[in-house]
Amino acid sequence: MDSILLHKDIVSDVPAIATIGFFDGVHLGHRFLLKQLALAAQERQLRSVAITFDQHPRRVLQHDYIPELLTTFDEKLQLLTKTGIDSVAILPFNATMAQLSAHDFMQQVLQKQLQVKTLLMGYDNHFGRKNNEHFNDYVRYGQDLGIEVLPTQPYIYKGIKISSSVIRSFLHEGEVALANECLGYPYTLTGKVGHGFQQGRTIGFPTANLIPASIEQLLPANGVYAVRVKCPDSTTWHDGMMNIGYRPTFDGTTKSIEVNIFNYANDLYDKPLSVAFYERIRAEKKFRNAPELAKQLTKDREMIINFFTNQPKYESI
Repeated sequence: MDSILLHKDIVSDVPAIATIGFFDGVHLGHRFLLKQLALAAQERQLRSVAITFDQHPRRVLQHDYIPELLTTFDEKLQLLTKTGIDSVAILPFNATMAQLSAHDFMQQVLQKQLQVKTLLMGYDNHFGRKNNEHFNDYVRYGQDLGIEVLPTQPYIYKGIKISSSVIRSFLHEGEVALANECLGYPYTLTGKVGHGFQQGRTIGFPTANLIPASIEQLLPANGVYAVRVKCPDSTTWHDGMMNIGYRPTFDGTTKSIEVNIFNYANDLYDKPLSVAFYERIRAEKKFRNAPELAKQLTKDREMIINFFTNQPKYESI
């Protein structure tokens, strides 16, 4: 099998300590691991490197698979740069790499191209084409190659062993506040504003129809949410309420993501928007008519205004 050829900016001749992961969300568990990486790098006087991939590995292994990501690729890289490590190596995950055994990956990529002297393993992480290879196997391969392999412990927060899958389960249930605690920041959707159905405007609640930047990013459960919104013409975040769902009062059949931004009336069509989730206010509900819906939306708005009175302002990820 041919060697994996990495981008010239990735290949290094500087000895490194590394850890490997997809790092979706760069949540508190990831940051706990990367802090250990930075400390170990200082102790060993090595360069600290987080190794990740340009796409979700299952996209290559299962072509019809659509991941539910917590961050876009650019957001993930931005978050990784704030963790205190020296660099991020982005590997091209393709069919050739998918066929590498763990030993060959350690030899061809870690040892020969990235100069990894020490490998810090996340508690539940594994790599290589064989799913049954784990930490003890990596230690044995490392001894053969001259790579020190070290274990780490999971990060437990309020009794929760934090992982990307746990955070996804919270978002699927609409528990955005719990997801935010595990992430360490409010869960955020980014995209641009498209033309919607404009029915909110007729009842006094005009909305911006968000088209997510990626179909791979996870949508929280249907319902009404307290959110903060970053508009392209503003340096601050505006309070608002978002509805995710099918607009049952208007017999909607297409799922939409609509946000009503409080005290904001500028044109947003085709412009970028970021929406940070704070709390799910209620489930989506069908009302008898539009005036009844408008009455409920007025209550929702008041509830959200009161909610944000005691919330700190959100800083961009």
